[in-house]
Formats: sequence, C-alpha cells, structure tokens
Amino acid sequence: MLNLDSFAQKAPTLGVLGLKVTQNGQEIAHQTWDEECRRNVYSASKSVTSCAVGFALQEGLLSLSERLVDCFPEELPEQVDDNLAQATVRDLLTMCLGQEKAQLMGAQRPLYREKNWVKLSLSWPFAHQPGTKFVYNNVGPYLAGVLVQRRAGCDLTAYLTPRLFDHLGIPRPTWEMDPLGYTFGAGGLFLTLSELHTFGLFYLQQGRWNGKQLLSPDWIAQSTSKQVENGSHGYGYLFWRGEQNTARADGKYGQWSILCPDKDAVITLVSECRDIAALNRLVFDTLYPQL
Repeated sequence: MLNLDSFAQKAPTLGVLGLKVTQNGQEIAHQTWDEECRRNVYSASKSVTSCAVGFALQEGLLSLSERLVDCFPEELPEQVDDNLAQATVRDLLTMCLGQEKAQLMGAQRPLYREKNWVKLSLSWPFAHQPGTKFVYNNVGPYLAGVLVQRRAGCDLTAYLTPRLFDHLGIPRPTWEMDPLGYTFGAGGLFLTLSELHTFGLFYLQQGRWNGKQLLSPDWIAQSTSKQVENGSHGYGYLFWRGEQNTARADGKYGQWSILCPDKDAVITLVSECRDIAALNRLVFDTLYPQL
C-alpha cells in the first residue's frame, strides 16, 4: 500500500475529494475526503469521447482522414474558407482544428441563441491551417461526438453502454446534451471516482477487460501518445501528455485519471482544486515516486 501521509497533509487544502491508485492490477490506495458520488468530470469526458471515436473507427463508421465539409454538409457556412475545407476528423481530436478562440466553453454554452451547435461551431472563423496551432477548444470533441452519434444512430451513452460501460460496470451515466439532444462530447459526463479510475485502467490495459480485447490497442497507443506539440508535454487524441511518460484524462478542477505505463499504474483523483500546478506537484512528488 502507498504511504499517503504526505499527500493527505495537503490534499484537503487543495480541494482533493478522492484518490484511487492501482498498480500491477492491485489497488494500493483508496481514500476519500468527501462522499463518493457521481460528479461532473468536466473535460475528462473528452477522453471518453475519444474512446467512442475509437470504437466507431473499429466498426468502420468513420475515418480520421474524412473532411469536415463531407461530414457536416448541411451545416456549413455559405462561404467555406480554405482552412475549413482542409479540416479533418483527426483535427477534431488534437486541439489543432484551426479556430482562433475557445468556443462552447462552460460559461458560454447557456448564452447561445442558436440551437444547432454544429452549424454554430462551423460558422466560427478558421483562422489557421488545421494541424498547425494548438488552441484548447470544445468545438473539436463536440463535433467528433456528434459525428459518432449520427453514424451510429444513437447518443454517446447508448453507443458506449454495450461496448464499454456494461463491461466496466458503469450503469447509465448522466451526460450533458446540447439543445438538439446530442451528447456533449467535450464535457458534462458524471462519474464516480471509482468509475473514472476504471476507465483509466481500461486504457492502461490497452483496451482489454476481463480477458476480452474490446478496443484496438493501436488506437489506445495513438490516443495516449503525443500527436501534436502544445508547449508542454504534448497532446494526443483528447488525452493530455504529462511528465514521467504519463497520459491522462483531465477535467477542470482536478478530475484526473493518470496512466503511468512505466509503472503499470493508474492514479485517479476527483477534486475541487483551484491550484492545479500545486496538485500536479503533490501527485508527482508524493505518490509517483512510491510506485
């Protein structure tokens, strides 16, 4: 078991609500500072959307090279500029879509008058050539989620239930929807600490669960590897890269499931943290060295 003394001294002041660590298939830490219940995991939802894209690829429902103008022909602006014309499904997953500003963010969504957020998303300027500039933006994962839903003929929760959630023991999770009823793939999924941790374990195990290969290990390797530069450790397909060769599902205020492949471990936190840099240092100074 991990010695949590140093971590636990600072965790409550940083707003940590729960911690779970598994290594070599064994749970080596589980502590909560508040009731374990389903909470909004914010942008960690993006990594679950990435998982849905992986299943859709596996089933031949879409490809990363498809152009957005072909995926969403009914919602294009009257004038399609060259950058939008070049954008592909892959660009939806890397935060290098080409738009200048973050859109569809939490404070913005209640204020939109346009109910068709696909049309709205494609109407915003594509100022950069896709793939050339990292701009954190909810448009990409939202559109990726909509594309999966349209091709599959159901919402993301229904799509992932037989493919993922049922296997992992995650019953009927709540997930935010847009005004037209599409699951909001960029955020708003509610999971418990243990459910988020289980998702991380599924990725650490390269898509295997209870002896069954559910999702392509190649897709998981691609998703959690550096696909683009972001001024730090890099970004995959809706997964952040971190120090010590880690990758993580990362939601606002410290909803993290950190994959530590070099240690065969997953560290998962749910938090209400306003000092993310301090929380990161706490994890990598007090927990990671013990693995």
